[in-house]
Amino acid sequence: MRKIVHRHLGKVVAGAAIAVAGTAVMVGITLPGTAGADETGGGKAASGQSAAQAGGGADGAVAPGVVEKAPAAEGEKGKGRDPLTDDEIQRVEKIAVNPQLLNASEDVEGDRGPERLTVDLADPKVGELDDPNAPRRANVTFYDYRDDTLVTRTVDLDSGKIVATGTQHGVQPPLSSAEYAEAASLLIADPLGADLKADYKDATDKELTNPDQLLLTGAVYRAVPGGQPAVLDKCGEHRCVRLFPKVKNGPWIDARAFVIDLSARKVAKLES
Repeated sequence: MRKIVHRHLGKVVAGAAIAVAGTAVMVGITLPGTAGADETGGGKAASGQSAAQAGGGADGAVAPGVVEKAPAAEGEKGKGRDPLTDDEIQRVEKIAVNPQLLNASEDVEGDRGPERLTVDLADPKVGELDDPNAPRRANVTFYDYRDDTLVTRTVDLDSGKIVATGTQHGVQPPLSSAEYAEAASLLIADPLGADLKADYKDATDKELTNPDQLLLTGAVYRAVPGGQPAVLDKCGEHRCVRLFPKVKNGPWIDARAFVIDLSARKVAKLES
C-alpha cells in the first residue's frame, strides 16, 4: 500500500482521492496511485497473423513481417478541425500577447506579461459548421495578475490577426504548472510551510527547498463568507490554490489545510 505522509500535517488521505471539504467549495480530486513513480508496465498488444494468413506454407513458415511507415511529421499548419500544431500554438501565443498587453500585465511571478493558461482551437461559427474550408481560429487564455483579470483572445490563423478580445473578473479556470510551482515556493518560504518541510524530511531524509522536488497538483480555492481567515476573503476574486503535493517517487503529503493567495502572495491556514 502506498503510504501517505501525515505526521505533521494531520489526517491520512484515504485511498487515492482527496475530497476538498471544510470551508472550501467541494472539489473532487483523484490522486493517481502511480503518479511520479518510475513504473512501466502493461503487456504488449497481441498482433500478427497465423502462418496461413501471413502467406506461410503448410509447414508453418511465416512470411517476413512488414514494417509500417512512421506517421508523417506534423506540418506547420493544420486543416479543418485538426488539432493545433506546435507551430500554430507558438505563433498564436506571440500574436495574442501584443506590446500593449505585454506592458500592461503581470504573470504569477510578477514579471511583465500575462500568465498563459491555455491555447485551444476555437469552435466554428454557426454558418461555418459544414464548411470544410472554414477559417481556423485559436482561443488563447491568460491570467493578468496585475488586476486579476482573465483575458481571452481569438486569433485568426490565416490572417494572423486578433479578431476578438474578452476580459472577465472573478473567473478562475484551472491553474497552470507555473502557478502550482509558485504556490509551492510561497508555501515553502512561509513559516506555515514548516510542517510541509518536516514531512518531506521524514519521507526522504532531505531538506525541501524547491518546488521541483515535488509533484504538484491542486485546486482553485474560493472563499465562503465567514468560513476562513479574513486574509482569504478575496479568494475567488483573487487567484487562490490548495496544493496536493507528492514526493517524487514517494508518498503524498497532506497540505489541504493551507491556501496560497497567488494574487496577494500570502499563505493562510484554514480554521478547523
